[in-house]
Amino acid sequence: MNNKIKIAPSILASDFSKLNDEIHDIEGAGADFVHLDVMDGHFVPNLTFGPPLIKSLRNLTKLTFDVHLMVSNPDDFIDEYIEAGADILTVHVEACNHLARTLSYIQSKGCKAGVAINPHTDIQFLNNVIENLDLVLVMTVNPGFGGQKFINTMINKISSVREIISSRKIFLEVDGGINQKNAKDVINAGANVLVAGSSVFNTNNNRNYKMNIEALKN
Repeated sequence: MNNKIKIAPSILASDFSKLNDEIHDIEGAGADFVHLDVMDGHFVPNLTFGPPLIKSLRNLTKLTFDVHLMVSNPDDFIDEYIEAGADILTVHVEACNHLARTLSYIQSKGCKAGVAINPHTDIQFLNNVIENLDLVLVMTVNPGFGGQKFINTMINKISSVREIISSRKIFLEVDGGINQKNAKDVINAGANVLVAGSSVFNTNNNRNYKMNIEALKN
């Protein structure tokens, strides 16, 4: 399950005026997940969308909905996002007071549970919650805005997370500044899910999503 490289286009970089078409286009182009960045303007300095938008998209595609909660107090919103259609729900370790309990609750609702790690955050906590995880998301930019430059020192962090995950059936996802130039290094470090916004939707105004996705996978 975890050997194949999966691409998760972030719709934050898509054209919201024709989101219906964008979802269909990335599905036809070979995307594996739809990455949905939820920001609350508090945990991160940006505000995006909530459960109603996710629910409105759910019937458009059978792709995995990979929902990334960049919010304070994520426990207050878990049920809403699962009911809206999340297949994977990822919370930030920095926002959780009782991480193991939060992850366990997500799994108890029939949803896969993920934890996200900001660039400055130590990863050793993973050893304490590894049995409650389906996905680990390593942020390679400081979260809050799309289009940021990849932080090169995060390659070593990805490798260290891969060592902790080892052969477990846990996705290792990387998000932030992923493009055709650094994708190979990220994959070689152990990642098997690449979140890509600008490099899928806005590559030199190239709307050939199939070509963009295949370039990242290859």
